Amino acid sequence: MTQAVAHAEGVRPGRVRVRPGQRRARRREGLVGLGFLAPNLVLMIGFLFVPIVLAVQLSFQETRGFGDPEWVGAANYETMVQDPEFWRSLANTVLFTAVTVPIELAAGLSLAVLLNSVLPARGLLRTLIVLPMVISGVASAMIAVILFYESNGLVNKVLEAVGLGRIAWQSEGAPAMLSVMLVAVWLRLGFNMVIYLAGLQAISPELYEAARIDGATRWQQLRSITVPLLGSSTFFLLIMNVIASFQVFDVIFVMTGGGPSGATSVLVTYAYRNGFLIREQGYGAALGIVILLITLAFTFLQWRTNRSRDQVG
Repeated sequence: MTQAVAHAEGVRPGRVRVRPGQRRARRREGLVGLGFLAPNLVLMIGFLFVPIVLAVQLSFQETRGFGDPEWVGAANYETMVQDPEFWRSLANTVLFTAVTVPIELAAGLSLAVLLNSVLPARGLLRTLIVLPMVISGVASAMIAVILFYESNGLVNKVLEAVGLGRIAWQSEGAPAMLSVMLVAVWLRLGFNMVIYLAGLQAISPELYEAARIDGATRWQQLRSITVPLLGSSTFFLLIMNVIASFQVFDVIFVMTGGGPSGATSVLVTYAYRNGFLIREQGYGAALGIVILLITLAFTFLQWRTNRSRDQVG
């Protein structure tokens, strides 16, 4: 009947006639939406897309900040492939990411589950965990320097008090990397906990009640209800934590400066060293583009392969 009426009115079957008034209303809605988006679009174009285009252009040039830059094509990228310091920084970045991200996710989820239950002083504990989020990374790293100071830092004093020896946090590679990992986890823990708490609030309590009636233990409820329904939160936090790990700079720059002997040098600190200290700005820009491409590739791969990103929570 509907197709017959549409055919009689001159409209093809399966299509709905849009009146001129409706077209104008939709056009107005689109313009209103564009008006709301315009300030953000202007800021993104001016402070994100334009700098990226200029960085791409600079990565194909050789310049030290003085005189006219010289176009060298892909020479900076060819140098990068043959640069052992680049590969060492990349390996350190991958190691840093592989260690910190799972800990941040697991610890954030554990704290969220714990502080989502009935617990004395729950609000105070949440505030203490989230507090590092409101402190700048440089200030937090300065606090960490005092804590991990090799000669008379608080951490070494505690280790000596319990009968353990001092650890060379600044002069040995493995302890130095461990110290920056611990601080990075501490700084991001609150953000992960907040996102997981928001996801837990969206899960219906009736699911847990039904599971308890069926005799499910707490571990079974966590594994079969909580973790699957927090799929979208985990997907978001995985992307954000990996990007943050590949772009980590302030903590390492303040605590170790990439030392000792490059043991904590990551891609961003190596790019900073080349771009601002050695002033090989073309090579530093090329390193920045590689970091951008790696994070984009990881995000795209996760988006294409992760099936839990649209789940509740």
